[in-house]
Amino acid sequence: MRAATGSLLGLAYGDSLGKPTEFQEYATIVARYGPGGPRQLVGEPALVTDDTQMALAVGEALREATSITPGSLEPVLRRRFLEWAASPENDRAPGMTCLRAIGNLADGRPWARATQADSKGCGANMRVTPVGLMPGLTDDQRAGAAQFQAALTHGHPTGLAASELTAYAVFWLRGGLAPSGLLAALRERCAEQRKVYRGDWLGELWHRPAVTSPEEFIARGWDECAAALDRVAEALAGGDHTGDPCLRTGAGWIAEEALATALYVYLVSPDEPVAVLGRGAASSGDSDSIACLAGAFAGAALGLAAWPADWQTQIEYADRLFRLGRAWD
Repeated sequence: MRAATGSLLGLAYGDSLGKPTEFQEYATIVARYGPGGPRQLVGEPALVTDDTQMALAVGEALREATSITPGSLEPVLRRRFLEWAASPENDRAPGMTCLRAIGNLADGRPWARATQADSKGCGANMRVTPVGLMPGLTDDQRAGAAQFQAALTHGHPTGLAASELTAYAVFWLRGGLAPSGLLAALRERCAEQRKVYRGDWLGELWHRPAVTSPEEFIARGWDECAAALDRVAEALAGGDHTGDPCLRTGAGWIAEEALATALYVYLVSPDEPVAVLGRGAASSGDSDSIACLAGAFAGAALGLAAWPADWQTQIEYADRLFRLGRAWD
């Protein structure tokens, strides 16, 4: 099945298809590609954005770290993020939150002082898929690493919770959870984790004016994610899935909306992976991030065979994507 490789490639394929449609109005996208959105990779190689680049940075950091603990993972993530920021290939309109936070990390300051404390941009969870795919992690390691990789740049509790949910969506789908059960499982996780603050990973990140406890801090993130998941359920129940998906579940520039809209475009037709990518790319919001997350979900559930075989040699960073996937398949 090769689910890890299928998920990582699905992420990159969605990212590539959504790259040219980001920042375009829905009507403009439909006029060029039709209502199903783009469904063919373009270019040799087909270029991706910072979403795939940073997902690779996280995945390769996970493999390099001697253990999945905050002490072992932090310096490796820091170095990988700095290498990405300095790379000449970092020319894909990366998010300012990531650039500011990584600039602070480059100064050597502690990560909790480097992070953008009030940002819940989708950069928190566009790169977290590898945490969901890495085998052999305990629940604490998977949840902690998912939140921690987000926290290095995005310190808002909703960015943390959305990253954990994204990782678990990938993890559960890879493990055989039926797509029809995914929303309920994610909603249950919101309820179970609502007041669980992972202090061993996050330290004193919760300290904010007017926040009286770590439980109060993290509950806000889970509550906002739960509300976003409820919007997905409402959109799916509505029956008419034509038109701009962002009008139903959000534009995707912030973490919980990126997760919600990716889930929506995936769950409309989970057995039609290329259609999932096209639907995600045909969106008026953060099209590359929406499509990349939706592709990660589809690939985790269906494996490498979900995707056209000729795309494997066309996509940018194919060697790194396959190397990481083979390590975890």
